[in-house]
Amino acid sequence: MLATVALGAAVSDLRLYSRRGSFRPWGQTVLLAIDIGNTNVVVGIFKGDQILTSWRLATERTRMADEWWAIFATLANSDNVDLATLDGAIFSSVVPRLTPVFVELCRERLHREPVVVNAGLDFGIGVLIDNPSEVGADRLANTVAAFTRHGGPAVVVDFGTGTNFDVVSASGDYIGGAIAPGLTLALEALTSRAARLSAVELAVPERAIGRDTFSSVQSGTVLGYIGLIEGLLARISQELGEKPVVIATGGLGGVIAPHTDAIDTYEPDLTLHGLRIIFERIRQRSAD
Repeated sequence: MLATVALGAAVSDLRLYSRRGSFRPWGQTVLLAIDIGNTNVVVGIFKGDQILTSWRLATERTRMADEWWAIFATLANSDNVDLATLDGAIFSSVVPRLTPVFVELCRERLHREPVVVNAGLDFGIGVLIDNPSEVGADRLANTVAAFTRHGGPAVVVDFGTGTNFDVVSASGDYIGGAIAPGLTLALEALTSRAARLSAVELAVPERAIGRDTFSSVQSGTVLGYIGLIEGLLARISQELGEKPVVIATGGLGGVIAPHTDAIDTYEPDLTLHGLRIIFERIRQRSAD
C-alpha cells in the first residue's frame, strides 16, 4: 500500500521567514530538529545543511514543556545558539505521550508551528507496507536521509532501545524492515534475570572464547549481537536480490560498525539529517 497524501495543516501553517519578514534562503535557514525516541531525545540545530550543535538527552516521559524548554535554553546558551533566530522546527516521535508536549514547547516558547513527521505527509517517498500508519516517524526520516545521501537500495541499522533495520528500495521507498531487541536492552534482560551475572562494558572483546564470566558475557552479548546484525543483513540482501549500502546510526552504532564488514558507514546524525531534508522538501512545496 502506498502512503503519499496531500500536505496537511501543519505544512500550510509552516512559517519560514527571517525576523525582518522576508523569505530566508535555505542555506541560511536555522532549523530545530528533534528525534524523540524511547531512550533518548536527540536534538540538532541546523543552519542550512550544517549542524551547528546537537544534544542527546534522556527520554523523561513526565517532563512538562517548560521543563524541556529550560533544558534547551540552558544548552543553547552554553553553545552560543540563539533560539530566537530559529526559522522552523520539525520532530519525529515514537513516544505518544511526549508528542503534544513538544508541540506545546514549539508553539509557546519558540513561537513556531512544528512539522510533526508521520506517514501521512507527502515528502517524496512511498511507504510500501501493509499499514503505513504503524511506521515510526524516525524510520521515515532514516529512509529519506539514506536515499538522499547514498541512493538505493539501502538499509539503515538504527541502534536504539530496539535495533531497527529500515529497508529502502532502489527508487527510494520504505519497503519494510526488522526490529530486534536493542543491545543494552538485551544485556539488561540477561543480567537482571541471572543472579550471578553482572553488567559488562559494551565493548568488542578480543576473543570469542571468554576465560571468565565477564568476558563470556561480553562475547555472547557484543559478538553475538554482531552475528545477529550480519545474519539479518545477509537475509535482507538475499531478498532484495542485490547488496544494499548499509548505514549504521544511533548511539551504539559507533561501537558495532567498526567491527563488521556488513556495515558500510556510521552516521550518528542520520535521523536528524532526514528530518532536515523532510523540512526542506516541505518548505520548497509550500513556496511553490
